[in-house]
Amino acid sequence: MPVNRKREQGKDAAVQGTNDSSVVSKVSAAAQGYFHDDFLKHFVCKMSRRAPLINRGYYVRWKAVDHCVKQFLHATKSCSRRQILSLGAGFDSLFFRLRAEGALGGVTVFEVDFPEVARRKAALINSNACLKDLLPDWETVLNKQTNAVFISSGHYNLIGADVRKEQEVEASLSAAGLQWDNPTLILSEVVLTYMETQWSDAVIGWAARLLPQSMFVMYEQIHPDDPFGRVMQSHFLKLNSKIHSLQQYPDNVAQTQRFIQEGWEKCHCLDMNQFYFDLLPEDERQRIENLEPFDEFEEWHQKCSHYFILTASKGSVTRQALLTLPNTSSIPQMTPQWNTHPPLVVQPMCGSPSVEALGMASALLTPEIILLTGGFGRNGRDTAARVLIKEKCGWKSACVEVHGDKVVSLYQTLTSVPGGGVVLFGGRSSPLSPSGSVVLVTADLADEVQLSFTNIVCTGTGPKPRWRHTSTLICYNDKTFLFVFGGRSEKDPILGDAHFLCLEDKHWTEITVVGAGPEARHSHSACPYGGGLVIFGGLGEGGKPLGDALYLRPTSSGFCWEMKDLHPPPVPRYSHSAHVINEKLVVVGGVWLQADGVPGVSIVNLNTGSCVEIQLDTLSVPWPLMLHSFCSELLDCEGSELVLIGGGGNCFSFGTHLNLHPVTVDLKPILCF
Repeated sequence: MPVNRKREQGKDAAVQGTNDSSVVSKVSAAAQGYFHDDFLKHFVCKMSRRAPLINRGYYVRWKAVDHCVKQFLHATKSCSRRQILSLGAGFDSLFFRLRAEGALGGVTVFEVDFPEVARRKAALINSNACLKDLLPDWETVLNKQTNAVFISSGHYNLIGADVRKEQEVEASLSAAGLQWDNPTLILSEVVLTYMETQWSDAVIGWAARLLPQSMFVMYEQIHPDDPFGRVMQSHFLKLNSKIHSLQQYPDNVAQTQRFIQEGWEKCHCLDMNQFYFDLLPEDERQRIENLEPFDEFEEWHQKCSHYFILTASKGSVTRQALLTLPNTSSIPQMTPQWNTHPPLVVQPMCGSPSVEALGMASALLTPEIILLTGGFGRNGRDTAARVLIKEKCGWKSACVEVHGDKVVSLYQTLTSVPGGGVVLFGGRSSPLSPSGSVVLVTADLADEVQLSFTNIVCTGTGPKPRWRHTSTLICYNDKTFLFVFGGRSEKDPILGDAHFLCLEDKHWTEITVVGAGPEARHSHSACPYGGGLVIFGGLGEGGKPLGDALYLRPTSSGFCWEMKDLHPPPVPRYSHSAHVINEKLVVVGGVWLQADGVPGVSIVNLNTGSCVEIQLDTLSVPWPLMLHSFCSELLDCEGSELVLIGGGGNCFSFGTHLNLHPVTVDLKPILCF
C-alpha cells in the first residue's frame, strides 16, 4: 500500500475514534440529567462519568442540534414526506429518540459515515433488542455499484460511505431511497472540520446543488488564534485529527459567507454563548446550572465562544429560520476599540521561575519577595506555600516551610497589612467546601523564608464562607479594616454582601454605607483608592460578565457608593486583575463572552471616567498565555512593572493548560496617559 494512502487511512481511523469519545460524553451528560435520551447508552460498552464542564459542553451541543431539528420538523409539518440526512452520524441516537417521541411522522432518516463506523453501528443495533424492535422491517443491502453496505428500513437508512466522495454518496443515497426534491434537513456535527477544506467546501456545495428544498445545520469550532484556540488545535493534532478550515473560516462571519458562496440562499450563525443566553429560557438555564457543583466558568465561556451552530437554507423552507434571535441580544457585541498606542510588551519574568497553577493568591512580603498560596496545579490542589525571590541573576521560585494551620484552597485572598504580615481569607477545597477562616500569615525572613499560619478568632457577625471574593485594606477612624465583598458559596451562585473586619480589634464591625451598592458578583477586582476602594467587573447575575466600576468613597459618617461613568464602556470581564496607579485603574486580562474581546489592558481614568483599551504583545511568550485565574503584583513603587503569576484552566476536553512561568508587563508607556 502506498505510504500516502496508509497515512490517510490512519487519519481517517483517528477521526473515527472521536466518535467513540463523543458518545461516551453524551451518555455522561444524559445520565446526569442534562437531557433525556434513553438510547445513547446502548451505543457504549462502558459508561463513564465526565467532569461537569464536559457535561455542560455536550449538553449545549445536543440542545442546539435538537433545537434545529425540532424547528425543521415544525416548519415542514404540512409536508407529506420529509427527510433528515446526517453526515458523519457516528453512534448518534437521533432516529431512535425521535421515533420514541412520536416525532417521525412522514420523516425518513438517512445516516452516512465511514463503512467501518456504519458496520459497527449496524452490529450494535442488531445485537440490541431495544434498538432492533424499533426497526421491524430491517434489511441489509449491498450497493453493487459502490460496494457500500447499508441498512434499509421504512424510516431509517444507515449507509457506509465516505462523504468526501460525492458520486459514491449520491449513488448510495439514491439507492437507499432518498428523494432529492423533498424537504431535507442535513446535519453535520463536528464532521466537515476533519476534512481538508477543499473537500468540506465541496460537501457544502453538492448539498446545496442536489437538495433544492433543504436546510443545513453545522456545529463546529471557530477562533483558532487566541490562547484557547491554540490549545484546542494542539489537542486535535496530538490525536492525528487536525481540524481544517479554521484559518480560512475563523469566525461566524466567514462561515456565513462560506455557505452563501457555496450556493445556499440564507445563513445564520451563532456561537454557543449566544445560543445559550439568547435561545434558551432562563428556567432551563437555571435547571442546568443546578445539576452539579460547578466552578469552571472561565473554561465554560471560552469553550462556548469557540464553537458555533450554523443553519443555512435553500428553497421555500427558507421562509422559516431555525435560529431566530431576539431583537435585542443579551450579549452585546463588545469588540475592544484598540488605542493606536503600541501594544504593551509581555515577556517571561527574569529568571523564568516555574509556577504553574490557577486560582492562587499573592501578596508582597517585601519588594523582593512575593508570597503565593493555594491554587490548583498539575498534581491537584497545592498544599504548600511558595515564594518568588528576587536575586541578582533574576527571580527564583521556592517552596516554603509552613508552621501552624495548613491552608489548602483555591480562590482565596491574601492582603498585606501594616507592620508586616498578610491576612488570608476564604477560598475553597471544592465547590461544596468553602472556607470562612481568617488566617494571619507571618514570615521569618532571617535566613531561609519560613511562614507561620495562625487562625484568627474574630468576634462579631462575619461573612459566610466563600471564594472568588475580594478582600481589600482600607482605613477608617484611625483603624485598619479588611473589606470583604462578593464571591460565591456552596448555595449562593453570587454574593453581594459587604463586611468590615477591624484588624486591631479582630471584630467584624458595622460601618454606615450609603448609596446604591454594586450588584452581586464574583471574580471581580477591588483596589484601594482615595481612602476607600474601587470595584470593577466580575461575573454577575445570570452568569454574565460586568463592565462597571464603583467607588466606595469615605465620608464623615462612613462610606458612600458612587457609580463611575465610564466612556467609552470597557469590555465587560471577570477573572482579571487590577491595580490603581496614579489615579488610573489598570485592568489586565479576564474573560468576556466573545473570543475577540479580552485579554488586553483597559485603562480607566478614575477622575474623568475615560477608558482606553491597549493590546498586549505576547510574541516573546512561547506558550499560549491564558490571562484568567491568575494573580498579579506591582514590582516597583512607581507602578511601572507588573508581574502576572499563574493562570490557565481545564480547557474543556482538550486537557489542562497552565501558564509555564510568570510574565512581566512594562507599564511605563501608559503611565503618562
